Amino acid sequence: MHQPARDTALYPPLTPSSTGLRGGCPRCGEGRLFSGFLTLAPRCANCGLDYAFSDAGDGPAVFVMLIVGFIVAFLALYVEFTFQPPFWLHALLWIPLVIALALGLLRPLKGLMIAIQYKHKAEEGQLDQG
Repeated sequence: MHQPARDTALYPPLTPSSTGLRGGCPRCGEGRLFSGFLTLAPRCANCGLDYAFSDAGDGPAVFVMLIVGFIVAFLALYVEFTFQPPFWLHALLWIPLVIALALGLLRPLKGLMIAIQYKHKAEEGQLDQG
């Protein structure tokens, strides 16, 4: 199994929120983390950090589902009990909102999780062989 080399470059520490939420390199803050909408670049074009260490997995999607679900469920219940609109109006309101919020939050949360992994030097778990 591929073990990434330890990062020994000297850069000032950056907060994960300042780099990850905007899709910047977690080490230098200047390079791009993504080459596509959710596709990671192979490495930072500015400092050369190899992004092979990152494994966001399903974490960002779970957080997006929880956040969007809470917001939309609260708003839908409020609108239903306050105005009692027909079902088609609920569909017209909430389906586009769910799509917009999910797409709007997924990339920043994925960047944040990768930046947190970098800051805390997260690695794949290994069994202790004694």
